[in-house]
Amino acid sequence: MNYKTYSFRFAEELLTTQPELKEQWEEVSHAIYSISDLEIINHFNNLNGNPKSISKTLNALIKDKLTSKGWHSESPIYKSDEYSSDKTWRLDFAKNDISIEVGFNNGKAIAWNFIKPTLAGELNHVEKAIQTKICIIITATQDLKVAGGFDGVVGTYEKYIQYLNPLRHILTVPILIIGLEAPLSFYISHKNIGTNGSNKYLGEVVMKP
Repeated sequence: MNYKTYSFRFAEELLTTQPELKEQWEEVSHAIYSISDLEIINHFNNLNGNPKSISKTLNALIKDKLTSKGWHSESPIYKSDEYSSDKTWRLDFAKNDISIEVGFNNGKAIAWNFIKPTLAGELNHVEKAIQTKICIIITATQDLKVAGGFDGVVGTYEKYIQYLNPLRHILTVPILIIGLEAPLSFYISHKNIGTNGSNKYLGEVVMKP
């Protein structure tokens, strides 16, 4: 997949110039670039439960590619069972110096998606399970939101950028926002499969001419 980036507190410069970060960043970049349209289509078509969008597919493909490179999924921020057993206090992915959140969820979660990896990058009076230096947020551009059949309330790359200024004094760690671009060869169309006047939408792959 193609993507665009927005760098906050010199995140991209650090990721591309600091030896201890560069290798990890290249793993993330390669994982995203290696996701092909055909992979997305095949995974989406094999999902159960009448998926409406490609969000579950993208989450699964990103997870497969990152964990194969040693990234830890559902990584707890704190050691205490009080926090580590609660998904609220877990990162989507972490490895050495980098925390990653994948944000294809409701736009109301944008602030929390920023705060979690920030907590992972700061010292805290609660004993930490991980200490990272930089945060990466992976989300959908507005174009992908439309082409991928995402729900209207899903937060986008553009919206994440908009949140940065109000949260600037809270977000103390460097953050790179990655906006995934729309697929080149297909889009998702919605078909109403509801009965008795109800609305239930099924996503269908439509190939571009």
